Amino acid sequence: MSGHSKWAGIKHKKGAKDAKKGQIFTKIIREITVAARAGGGNPDMNASLRTAIDRAKDANMPSDNVDKAIKRGTGELPGVVYETCIFEGYGPGGIALLVETLTDNKNRTSAEIRNIFTKKNGNLAGAGSVAWQFQKKGFITVEKSTIAEDDLLSIVLDAGAEDLKGDDNLYEITCATNDLEKVKNALKVKSIAWTLAEPTMIPSSTVKLNGTDAKLLLNLVEALEEHDDVQHVYGNFDIPDQILEEIAQQMNG
Repeated sequence: MSGHSKWAGIKHKKGAKDAKKGQIFTKIIREITVAARAGGGNPDMNASLRTAIDRAKDANMPSDNVDKAIKRGTGELPGVVYETCIFEGYGPGGIALLVETLTDNKNRTSAEIRNIFTKKNGNLAGAGSVAWQFQKKGFITVEKSTIAEDDLLSIVLDAGAEDLKGDDNLYEITCATNDLEKVKNALKVKSIAWTLAEPTMIPSSTVKLNGTDAKLLLNLVEALEEHDDVQHVYGNFDIPDQILEEIAQQMNG
């Protein structure tokens, strides 16, 4: 699995601190608002909005918050206009990083993201520096204890999945972003729960990290993710599960 997805899964499993819940809600509200503005307020006709609403449900966001965010996007309620800005850079160990933001002030966000890279042992790079190493895909993880691999393979391939891999504890399913909802629905019909299901950026190759570089990199990723304007951070790192678990424990401790 690409490192950022594995890291997100481990953090999700351990649970976010209560102090961060408000920040998570803020990020999801922005995502819902932007999706509704771009593709309309009907999730049945707007896959991006449907995905954002699913994230809201996973985070136990009140439905009233979701409804207001949609109405801000469609113009039924007044709201701030956000634009998507992508920042590219390198982290410890030469790791390529893509940082996706939603901001109402590009200059401010750019300065603040640059500052985080500088303080956390990274370097912000120019547009196009690392984006070529990533491809947008739908990505789903399912715990191995849930179902046999052959049975899962049959279900997801019939629904349009491109690949199924496994590590120690999880199956990793990739598909075209347009097929993500179809694959999720196929799993839902069979009552198969997933631990993560989202559009993501999959790197064409990964770089293995251990020790100090692994910890420094995840400190940079965490600092970026804690910025209010940052929606997602993607990287081409591969860090052993044990180290990821240890660092997650320390950060949650």
